Amino acid sequence: MRTSEARFLVEAYVFYEAILSRSYFEGSKGQGKDLAVRFKELRFYARFLLVALILNRTEMVKALVDRFKAVVDDSKAAFRETNFKEWRQVVQEIVRFMKVDTAFMNFRPLRYCAMFDSHPASVPYVARFHAKKVLKFKDALLTSYHRNEVKFAELTLDTFRMMQCLEWEPSGSFYQKRPVESNGNGTSIDHSGASGVIDINLAVDMTDPTLPPNSRKAILYRPSVTHLIAVMATISEELPPDSVMLVYLSASGKAGPSNFTQVGSSDGSWKSSKNKVTSQLSQEQNSYLPESSTNHKGESSGHYDSYLWFGPRGNGGSNNLYPGDIIPFTRRPLFLIIDSDNSHAFKVLHGAERGETAALLLSPLRPAFKNPSDVDLSQNGSQFTFFLTAPLPAFCQMLGLSSFDTDTDVYNNAEDILSTALSEWEVILCTSTSVDIVWAQVLNDPFIRRLILRFIFCRAVLSFFCHSEDIDQYVPVCLPHLPSSVAPSSDVVRSSVHRLAKHLGVAGHFHFDNT
Repeated sequence: MRTSEARFLVEAYVFYEAILSRSYFEGSKGQGKDLAVRFKELRFYARFLLVALILNRTEMVKALVDRFKAVVDDSKAAFRETNFKEWRQVVQEIVRFMKVDTAFMNFRPLRYCAMFDSHPASVPYVARFHAKKVLKFKDALLTSYHRNEVKFAELTLDTFRMMQCLEWEPSGSFYQKRPVESNGNGTSIDHSGASGVIDINLAVDMTDPTLPPNSRKAILYRPSVTHLIAVMATISEELPPDSVMLVYLSASGKAGPSNFTQVGSSDGSWKSSKNKVTSQLSQEQNSYLPESSTNHKGESSGHYDSYLWFGPRGNGGSNNLYPGDIIPFTRRPLFLIIDSDNSHAFKVLHGAERGETAALLLSPLRPAFKNPSDVDLSQNGSQFTFFLTAPLPAFCQMLGLSSFDTDTDVYNNAEDILSTALSEWEVILCTSTSVDIVWAQVLNDPFIRRLILRFIFCRAVLSFFCHSEDIDQYVPVCLPHLPSSVAPSSDVVRSSVHRLAKHLGVAGHFHFDNT
């Protein structure tokens, strides 16, 4: 996972499939009930499921889920004195993960695919674009921490989507998908490429030599704040010259004013006071603010007022990630994505950097849906992350459209409309003379450029969808600002979103005249 070397996953997949196709565990069933062998079999299915999920082998995942459930049910009957509660929970996790609203998700991969994500009309402009400074995307840190979030093993839905979004979609024979078939004894054989039962050249099949290597990724599951900061420090220290570190943080937050107030004293100094629900540990952390968090008047600059919450409720300041905790890492180029109901608190990072101006993509404070009561965020993941990783499915989810309501040709044409819009905006960015150097230096990277274009789409859609009085809470923010030529108010952006909405028959839900 850390190296993001696809060949390691492919090797694991081939190995696991060989075990499955040769009925390795079937041979031990005639020798009596062996609990140790059964636990080994359960671990095998859990590991194979994770590998197949990351490799996007949907049909194999479905087959494995059915087999996994059957083995767990059989285990409860065969070993009545053993508690298989944890394994039942694992089954529930993968079933819940697979039941996430994935309407339209099988049309295009989350991963970067040259066929869909490289726009022919804008390729010459991207090729000619050259900033004074060019940064390479080499390392990423991805983590999310929400109560009751959809996950499988130690991979949450939001981090899974973002991880997939930052990977290349291989074009080798391994990914030429064909159906998963049963071999007649209850197991399944995947005929979609490299298989232990197919005589092929694995050395050729496991890798796609036409693609650059994937960026390295540290995917953290429910980390403590100290662990998160330690990993960021390690990545920052090892970051190659002229490279940028992408950090994706998805977590709930608390705004400063609700827990932190400034009380003036008689001598004009300022003291920190907490309300009753804040723990003593949190009091101590905020009472010793670093010098950089106060201005010349002694007032808090906001670096340690609000925070993201990386921990169980009630554990205080040790689980709080403050904007000020990020500042030391701005000595190196940083591309920061914050997906939180308190993301705007991290605006204070802009202008407070220690060496390199950070690129910030900050989510809306609240999601927006046509029918909010029909959408369970704990079951569907973050809306902002969904827009960044699968923009058209996110658009359809926001409007309550499903694959059952939309004709396949209509949806494919909608993809073409969006692709044309992204291509136009890509040309505008690559030819603009007002693009901030922070954005210009990363535009050459296809992954980051795609994230920026999708941010422009997300911001425009939400700007037109929400009423003007609510716009501050429902619209994402980027710092430094992108050129006004790709703002929601620009004709080229407005017309593109209007065309898409009209094509899908939902233009009446937008306010195109209010921006």
